[in-house]
Amino acid sequence: MGTIAIVVIAYRRLPDVNPTTVALTFLLVVLLLASRWGLTVAITTAVVATLAFNYYFLPPIHTFTIADPQNWIALLAFLTSAIVASRLSERARREALNATRRRKEVERLYSLSQQLLATDNVMELLNSIPSYVRDAFGLKAAAMYLPKRKEVYRTGVDHPELSQEQLESVSGRGELVMDEKQQLCFVPLRIGVRPVGSLGLEGAVLSRETLEAVGSLIAISIERAGAVETLTRAEAARESEKLRSALLDSVTHEFRTPLTSIKASVTTLLSSAQIDPEGQRELLTVIDEETDRLNRLVGEAAEMAQLDAQQVELRRETCGVRQVVEIALEKSKQVLAGREIKLHLPESLPSLRIDLERIAEVLVQLLENAAKYSPPGTPVTISAEPAGKMVDLSVADHGPGIDDMEQSLIFEKFYRGRDQRYRVQGTGMGLAIAKAIVEAHGGTIGVTSQLDCGSVFHFTVPAG
Repeated sequence: MGTIAIVVIAYRRLPDVNPTTVALTFLLVVLLLASRWGLTVAITTAVVATLAFNYYFLPPIHTFTIADPQNWIALLAFLTSAIVASRLSERARREALNATRRRKEVERLYSLSQQLLATDNVMELLNSIPSYVRDAFGLKAAAMYLPKRKEVYRTGVDHPELSQEQLESVSGRGELVMDEKQQLCFVPLRIGVRPVGSLGLEGAVLSRETLEAVGSLIAISIERAGAVETLTRAEAARESEKLRSALLDSVTHEFRTPLTSIKASVTTLLSSAQIDPEGQRELLTVIDEETDRLNRLVGEAAEMAQLDAQQVELRRETCGVRQVVEIALEKSKQVLAGREIKLHLPESLPSLRIDLERIAEVLVQLLENAAKYSPPGTPVTISAEPAGKMVDLSVADHGPGIDDMEQSLIFEKFYRGRDQRYRVQGTGMGLAIAKAIVEAHGGTIGVTSQLDCGSVFHFTVPAG
């Protein structure tokens, strides 16, 4: 009403003001108020503006009497125009608000769909869906019921309004329930006409279209996650079967090769053919070496089983890095024959608190790998440096290098490099054993490698 008063005062001070100008100004005020405050305020303003227009600007002035019949027509036209314009403005304002609300709901639906499709873990998804919906639409609480699992998933504590009985009822009937007074909504989760559960919302009443879209999105995401999980399990089963076959082939080959050599040597020795002493010695040497190889293979398998079961007790003692390196070099001298061994072992290195035999075994494994996978005659470098409360030991070679994808796999049991598994003998247990030993000491093991430039295997052990 203050706006009407301002218009009246302003035009009363102007000489010979045109009533049409006043009427249009009043009409503009009514339209502005309709777009801002709604239809009720606009109609009230239109009536007040009509009275003010009559009282101050239509003769006779300062009375509500209308002398000229044409002024009746003008006044009624003004009032009708103001009311109709107010209604149109109110409708436009309401439709604009509805459009804005729906746009926001679409944005929230999109955000919700992104979250629902972000995980393929069924249990993680089911536990997160109520929170996703609550956060997306600014609700007080949300709850979801799945009849197949006979379980209700909620956001935090139970809310009596979102009872399991009501959720079960909506899931069974498959009908949308909305209670605007209590701001409750119950949505069936359906894929087509097949119900998969129900969703309860508290704290806001969304449009029916949005609720149905939310229900469909959640149902599809649950089905998708379940399908992906089933597919993943099937794929894992196939990969497990392939791994089992590869493992069986590898182990069978590794055990059969020495057995074949031993059998051939023994058969030759037992034959009636005359064998000179030198030949007999060669055959016995083959039997001795292959027996040691068999013993090593069985020992690796038994050790891997013990490490997996955490049944190995470490016998820690204080020793120097050089002592560990010397023991490892002595054990590896046969495979390292003819290679230059470079040592980078500073005198200032701290002592180690380790199981000497076990850590020497790790170093032996890395040295043997360096000899197996790098060209003959190339040097092998052993380095050590302090790393806080640990000491970092490394073995570098000039081999073909390891692909980035395989660097995270080579420490797994029975895994062998794609390009080397048929060229170099082995069961793929050596690095897995080394990793288990290092981790039992509280250290870490890894590799830095570049194709055609060699590899550096490094591990840490605690300082004394």
